[in-house]
Amino acid sequence: MIDGAAGRRPSIAETVQTTDAFLRHAGREFLVVLYAALRSLKLYPVENDQVQRALDDLFASTQHVLEVERELEVRLQGEFIFVNSTRLRLDLDNYASFSHILGVLRQCGIGLVRVEDGVDRRQLQVFVSLLLTYAATEVHPAKVHELALKMTQAGIGRIAIEAPIETDESLEESERLKEAAKRTYTRSVAVTREVVNSLRMGRSANVKKVKRAVQAIVDQVLNNESSLMGLTTIRDYDEYTFTHSVNVCIFSVALGRKLGLSKLQLYDLGMAALFHDVGKARVPIEVLNKDSGLSEEEWRIMQAHPWLGVLTLFGLRGYGEIPYRGMIAAYEHHMKIDLTGYPKSIRSRELSIFSKVIAVADGFDAATTRRAYQTTPIQPDQVLKEMWTNPRRGLDPVIVKAFINLIGIYPVGTCVILDTYEIGIVHAANPDTAHVHRPVVRVIIGREGTPLSPAPLVDLAQRDGDGNFPRTIVKVTDPKKYDINVGDYFV
Repeated sequence: MIDGAAGRRPSIAETVQTTDAFLRHAGREFLVVLYAALRSLKLYPVENDQVQRALDDLFASTQHVLEVERELEVRLQGEFIFVNSTRLRLDLDNYASFSHILGVLRQCGIGLVRVEDGVDRRQLQVFVSLLLTYAATEVHPAKVHELALKMTQAGIGRIAIEAPIETDESLEESERLKEAAKRTYTRSVAVTREVVNSLRMGRSANVKKVKRAVQAIVDQVLNNESSLMGLTTIRDYDEYTFTHSVNVCIFSVALGRKLGLSKLQLYDLGMAALFHDVGKARVPIEVLNKDSGLSEEEWRIMQAHPWLGVLTLFGLRGYGEIPYRGMIAAYEHHMKIDLTGYPKSIRSRELSIFSKVIAVADGFDAATTRRAYQTTPIQPDQVLKEMWTNPRRGLDPVIVKAFINLIGIYPVGTCVILDTYEIGIVHAANPDTAHVHRPVVRVIIGREGTPLSPAPLVDLAQRDGDGNFPRTIVKVTDPKKYDINVGDYFV
């Protein structure tokens, strides 16, 4: 309508907006039901009722898009999925399905799937089955062409696939995402440094800056988790106080997402994590940075930082919104689940979920980082093993298990030796928890002992044509033995 007149045709902008809204909703629904079909067929035979229902839902969702658009095109670009040129937004509800589909399509060498009007349910069923079969084999350049031939032989005439196109635009997007993660990390460290130094000098802190930093971390974890998690390997000895708080924030937010917290809850958890050690701003520098054992009096001062943190956060409430749960986490993160830690609890209490999450993230980052009194950090896999098996750590076993599922038995940044005599750096945990011991590795030194450039990414969970694993981790090693700076591979 124009000025009350009936019959006005919608403008081009309005049409595009309406189409995008439809595709965001219908495209997301399609990917969710495709994920369900893939998972069902992987677990059960095709005759199973659950599989049949999943395939019915997939066919109905496909038809819903085709009735409006006449064509359904799913395209991968970097870490994003586009449906008919509309980029789908990643959120907590669809994170698992999107990540799984990205992994399956990449493993099959597919960059684009096009479904045409007239596709039937049988073609979709065979296509999903073929995806599962080819996703279980090793990646090679001709894989997508082999799969396309197999589809033709199976009579799939309304579904086409293409290899990804490495355009300058996609490479630029990948670099842009990497740079965005670096900016988020460095700004967060700078904000943390500013807050701690202000508090040490008795000045007020800019809480709004901290909130913006935490919101950026949450958004980065949701959209580009691997890049941000990789930056936690940049462990700057001189900046430990600040990088530690940011690392704990990143690990806590990623773990909170794994546990199913909402985006608003992740913001609160991120604030609590970034401020968990704020009480150390009131601990004398000479005690904080002492490179030998603490005296009884110095240890008493250090153990006071949780309740000093609560006092500090109460003082900051007038300058911005500090969640009360953040104050509780600052107080409880060293208590241990059996309350044998510090501060000593007078009455029995149940630690908050935020405190349990932050305690795990804090313990892992602290143990894997070189500090004034710890010149040789413990290798990440050994830290995880001890966190899981040693009850004296006082960590919630459910949270520790979730953390291991998040970062893998071999966490991001772990330097590993493979049975092929190659050396690699763990790039990401395997999204399939059945292969938690087979991460994605960047091979940086070849079997001849020469550095590789570019250093290829290899998924250790993928099998070759005979069903064998081409590479397996033999052991973890200290990167310093090979003059490797792990952080260089994530910046």
